[in-house]
Amino acid sequence: MAGATRELTVDLGERSYPILIGTGLLASAGSLFAERGFPVKAPILLVTDASVEERYAPTVERSLREAGYTVSRAVVASGESSKSLAVFDDLITAALEAGLDRKSTVIALGGGVVGDLAGFVAASYMRGVRFVQMPTTILAHDSSVGGKVAVNHRLAKNIIGAFYQPEFVLYDMDTLQSLPIREVRAGLSEVIKHGLIWNESFVQWCDDNAAKMLALDPDTLGYALYEGCKVKAAVVSKDERENDLRAILNLGHTIGHALEAVAGYGQLLHGEAIAIGMVGSARLAARFGYDPKISAETERIFRKFGLPVRIPSGIDPDAVMKAMQHDKKFTEGNMVFVVPTSLGSVEIRSDVPAAWVREIVEQLREENGEA
Repeated sequence: MAGATRELTVDLGERSYPILIGTGLLASAGSLFAERGFPVKAPILLVTDASVEERYAPTVERSLREAGYTVSRAVVASGESSKSLAVFDDLITAALEAGLDRKSTVIALGGGVVGDLAGFVAASYMRGVRFVQMPTTILAHDSSVGGKVAVNHRLAKNIIGAFYQPEFVLYDMDTLQSLPIREVRAGLSEVIKHGLIWNESFVQWCDDNAAKMLALDPDTLGYALYEGCKVKAAVVSKDERENDLRAILNLGHTIGHALEAVAGYGQLLHGEAIAIGMVGSARLAARFGYDPKISAETERIFRKFGLPVRIPSGIDPDAVMKAMQHDKKFTEGNMVFVVPTSLGSVEIRSDVPAAWVREIVEQLREENGEA
């Protein structure tokens, strides 16, 4: 083991829950369920995807069965296309066939797609059953915390969903060692984002430790995930349902989600699209009179991590602008953006001229040859 398990708490009063980050944790799933009073007689549905199933599902199931639990497995296709109402319907069917009752639990074993999808199933089945997140990607350090669960519509990402908190998050870093380098980079995009919105010193730490983070050095990565989750937990604890503060977590997401929708879910990984979106937001900061170095530093850091900082040349700016109008952050005809005021600090602005956004989208596509 690389070290002791790190633990954080998302403070939501009676609905507070822990985030456990460490190694060898999947093999302890059964004892953790028992310690937290999950009823042994209530069936469990383990939702995973095709890329994760063989590697990790048997370990989780074995641990749970040794503790006396009954587990059924439901496997979805890997990738963003599984976040659909059709696959949601399939999983509700799987829950019914497995005999899940009101005391049952749905486990999400996988990346952000599986977490969002399985969480929406848990929130909807019998009007809500227990839910546990077991993320297996770096990107999911963000999506597994905070209770946002959803599926996509063909016109907009995450537009059909709910706020539904897990009972706990079990983050076994052993699962990250099998990730392709592209997914590692995309996941670290969200880690860096947490520093950009909240903690300048953590941004500097990420800059200094980029090589170790990309190499998945256990101690370095454990600290990075802990710090990223700490920011997410602090924000969610203050504003669970995104009434105000929680919206800062959307840095880069307005443009990023539009790029994902226009490119076709899967062409751009979420973290890649968000990195481009954060570069766009940094350029907006300069339009509002903030230090132009914010934009330069944001680009430099993402380039250092091998992330894209330009919009692919095949993407139509008109389509991107149209997609942004479907985004939940587009209200009453105004463009709402999270804009950095410095590295480590942001503000939410509802007065962003659409003309500025379009100009930046066009610039980021036209400059693609520089990326």
